[in-house]
Amino acid sequence: MKRDNILYLVVPCYNEEEVLNITSKALYEKMKTLIKDNKISKKSKILFVDDGSKDKTWELITSFYNNDKMFQGIKLSHNKGSQNALYAGLMFARENADMAICIEADLQDDVNVIDKMLEEYDNGAEIVYGVRSSRKSDPFLKRITASAFYRFMNFIGVEMIVNHSECRLLSKVALDTLAQFSETNIFLRGMIPQLGYKTAIAYYDRGERKAGKSKFNFKKMMNFAMDGIISFSIAPLRLITVIGMLLFAISIVSLLVTLIINLCGTAISGITFIILNMWVLTGIILLSLGIIGEYIGKIQLEVKKRPRYIIEEKLIEKN
Repeated sequence: MKRDNILYLVVPCYNEEEVLNITSKALYEKMKTLIKDNKISKKSKILFVDDGSKDKTWELITSFYNNDKMFQGIKLSHNKGSQNALYAGLMFARENADMAICIEADLQDDVNVIDKMLEEYDNGAEIVYGVRSSRKSDPFLKRITASAFYRFMNFIGVEMIVNHSECRLLSKVALDTLAQFSETNIFLRGMIPQLGYKTAIAYYDRGERKAGKSKFNFKKMMNFAMDGIISFSIAPLRLITVIGMLLFAISIVSLLVTLIINLCGTAISGITFIILNMWVLTGIILLSLGIIGEYIGKIQLEVKKRPRYIIEEKLIEKN
């Protein structure tokens, strides 16, 4: 062991009662193996963060804690989204651990990637990204939209790791720096690369859910993408400016062409063309207002400075 090695596995949960027994067993066995091999400290923990679940998720976490104090639990008073749940877990781990690894409750992230992350951590990496080796297990539509999202984010200047979700290792140093970010609108995939420090990548094959259904539907995916774009780039606002300048230039050219045609004594007709132009311009105006409105809405949330999450209950065994 080259560095301090108290590890906290941060596992966000939202209505995961169907898979949680499988998850707890797999993570427990992995942690015991790592402790036995002297790769992590005996003080290491598995931290479940219940993001306001409405099923028996918290009851299951409580039973895990009662059976073995390696399991810890934080219950949020209200569903605040996966980003806030992850952040809550990471900030708690920051106070107790030398490093934290985020992993999804559905176990689609291969638990064996933890070994690779620890190797990179021992080699000096402060941040280790878990990156999918391929997206073959995803439906066709999700593969297309995910690829388009990463390409677009990189195009507008947002630094992101392609095919990286939320599976990552953060050292105590990285966690302390992350705690300095004060924004209410959290987008961890964009925030983490801003930390700097030495990074590494651990590739793994993403599998199918072990049980239950994904809670990340198309609506949540679109909201997530919008949050990422607005939180880290003003490119959409600049695009509105460019479109405005382009339309102004077109209008000037159209005006000159109209004047020339009139001077030549030719009558101009085309009510359909005029109506179509009105619809197009109205659509562009409404779209522009919508984009501006999204930014104003985010500003409003930031100004209010409401808490990112509220912890209702803790199941904590002090080291």
